[in-house]
Formats: sequence, C-alpha cells, structure tokens
Amino acid sequence: MTRIVIMGAAGRMGKTLLQAVDENEQAVLAGGVVEASSSLVGVDLGELAGLGKCQVMAVDSLDALRADWDVLIDFTAPAVTLENAAWCAQQGKALVVGTTGLNNEQKAALAQAAQKVPVVFAPNMSVGVNLCFKLLEMAAAALGDDYDVEVVEMHHRHKVDAPSGTALGMGEAVARALGRDLEQVAVYGREGMTGARARETIGFATLRGGDVVGDHTVVFAAEGERVEITHKASSRMTFARGAVRAACWLKSRPAGLYSMQDVLGLN
Repeated sequence: MTRIVIMGAAGRMGKTLLQAVDENEQAVLAGGVVEASSSLVGVDLGELAGLGKCQVMAVDSLDALRADWDVLIDFTAPAVTLENAAWCAQQGKALVVGTTGLNNEQKAALAQAAQKVPVVFAPNMSVGVNLCFKLLEMAAAALGDDYDVEVVEMHHRHKVDAPSGTALGMGEAVARALGRDLEQVAVYGREGMTGARARETIGFATLRGGDVVGDHTVVFAAEGERVEITHKASSRMTFARGAVRAACWLKSRPAGLYSMQDVLGLN
C-alpha cells in the first residue's frame, strides 16, 4: 500500500487528488497540506473532499506531517514545488510533480532533487495524453519534414501559464522525432504581415475561456491532406488518477527523474 500526501489539498486539483487516492485500492491517504493562513488547517481531509470523515487532518506544512508516508503529489506552483522537492530530497521522500510552467532552471533544480529521491515529473499525468505523446513521435517520424506542424490548446479562464505544459510537451515530442530544437523553432502566435510560414517552425495557438479542462490538437498539414491528433479532457480526475498511479509505481523505484512514459511502460 502506498501512503500518499497531497500538497495544496484545498484547491480544485487537490480535492480531486484526494478523491483519486480514495478510489485507488493500492493507495491510502496519509496527509494533506494547505496554506498556513487557511482556515482549513485541522479540517478532516475526507470531509474537505466530500468523502466523509477519514480521520486525516489538513496541516499547514510538510514538517507538521507524521513521518510514516511514502510519496508527495504536488500540483501547485513552480516556486512552491521546488521548495517541496528540496524538502523531499532532504527527508528521503518520493515525489510526483504535475506542476506546469517550470522554466529550464527550475527543471534543472528538480532534476537535482531526483539525484537523491525518485521523482516523476510530467507536463500531463493523463494516461490518454501520454499515449498521444507516443503517437505524436510516431507520426512525426513517419511524416517527416514535408508536413507543417501546429499545436492548438484551450483551457479554462483561470489557467495562468501559456502555452500549457501539455502543449509544450507535445511540441517537444514532435521536435525530438524530427531532430529539431523546440526553443529554436517554436512560434508562439502570429500577427500582422508575418510572411510565408517557415517549414521547420512549430506553431502554438493558445485559447482561454470558460471552464475547459484541457483540449489539445496537433495538426500535421501538407499539400492535399491534414493529419490531426487530439486529446480532450472533460474532468480533472483523469490527471488525478494518473498521478496516483504514478505515485504507486514510484514507491519501489530508486532515485532518478522519471516521466509518465516510464510509468506506463511506453519508453
């Protein structure tokens, strides 16, 4: 049984993660952390998630947790996640990170923590999305440089980073298969007299509005035909279930930085 702690347990994703742990027969809730200033400190986490009492109370920091747990799941913000990663590395606790918006320096810091403890880091924890990553690599390798590539994503109005981590992950999967450096070929939006499209570029279009959980489409367009690979999420539960699955898989792994591709056996 994997004993899991949820960071940001009072948030929308945090509550969904609490529910996902509850429904997974291989996992048990060992704790949940909320903001130190929150009125929810000391509240039963089961009641917080609408599951009924579970006798596990929300705490205001990782230091306030009991020591007997295995994996932390973190879907918070980059700065908070890095603080938690450093804490986990020091305390010998495994970590699953679903936080998006990390820059290259922050990703390097996460990789440094993974030298001491096992870490799963993925731009998207959905099983379906990670299957799409694999399909995109296969499609890009087969279609080659004769197809223009565009990534279109839409999320709810509250999302703070753009493009989404998933969209960037999809772009990276395509770029990797085509032998390109995404940082060199990415185009984030177009306006005005841009001129003809350069063949090697990978374009990103970002839409925000309403309560869209997450829609992603990668378009491979050539003369005479178009291939599209699409994933649409209608519930945050798909991400939460993937994260809990990753946590259960991670418990018995040695230190290292893993992806959902590793968890699903797609690498």
